[in-house]
Amino acid sequence: MSDAAVAWDGGRVRTWLERRSAAARLDQAAADRRGYEAQDDYDRAAAEEWVCRALQAGAHADDQAAFAARIAALLRQEDYATTGIYDDRRFDRNVRAHLRAIAKMTKANDGFANTLRYRR
Repeated sequence: MSDAAVAWDGGRVRTWLERRSAAARLDQAAADRRGYEAQDDYDRAAAEEWVCRALQAGAHADDQAAFAARIAALLRQEDYATTGIYDDRRFDRNVRAHLRAIAKMTKANDGFANTLRYRR
């Protein structure tokens, strides 16, 4: 899928997903403490956590093509069921945005080594 000099590393992708999921949980807690004005931030962080958890399920991260196919399958879904969010449409929109961003990273095989910061 990619002509990158760096070979696909499923372990690095799984580590990135785990760390992004943990960071998203922290972002949700911070947004929850800020209250009503941070509901959008909460939904965005919840969407990121949902995406990371959905992509962590299974052994899709071991193969770049399988991982890209999993992302495409998630993008084809009509809605994304979860509880505890403020606005379903905003949540769905954020899920799709995160999936598209990770799809670009997957296609380029770039960005998964960056576990300290995430491009927004």
